[in-house]
Amino acid sequence: MSDGRARAFVAFEIPAAQRARLEAVVRELRGELPPSRWTRPDGWHLTLKFLGEVERSTLAGLAGALRQRLEGHPAPSARLGGSGFFPSPGNPRVAWVGGSVVGEGPVIEALEEAAEAVGFAREQRPWAVHLTVARLKGRWPRSAVERFLAWGSALELEPFACAEVVLFESALAPGGAVYTALERMPLS
Repeated sequence: MSDGRARAFVAFEIPAAQRARLEAVVRELRGELPPSRWTRPDGWHLTLKFLGEVERSTLAGLAGALRQRLEGHPAPSARLGGSGFFPSPGNPRVAWVGGSVVGEGPVIEALEEAAEAVGFAREQRPWAVHLTVARLKGRWPRSAVERFLAWGSALELEPFACAEVVLFESALAPGGAVYTALERMPLS
């Protein structure tokens, strides 16, 4: 990747208290499951839109357009709970924690409008809450898949406000991606 480009995405961050609680319960579960590449808690987030590798000037334009469109928007409320796999439990490659967000619609629409204004296509699929916790190294046995899903069905963390929208750069590294906040856009 050249200095003029960055691999980027837009997301809600997970507040420290919820991140610490989730980290504690995930740490307990990890020992019961097959080896995997577990994501680092300091990088946990709820992706709103993946942008890919983009010119930095385009990211600056997106940040400006998004900041303007988000002004005055209230902060959505999120709650983490539930779990699943991509692409499916029958073919698990990525393990995630789900949840629900209330009030995200106007934020998502503002993001799509801002992204479209600087040349990105609108997302065709509806936004779904997911926080990647592991990338599976190999195929998990059915018992491990069922254990992860049962764990998730009992998981329900305290709700939190999605107080800002963050434009992140994602740098791929041997120990996993490193995320750097490029712009933070507060919500009311």
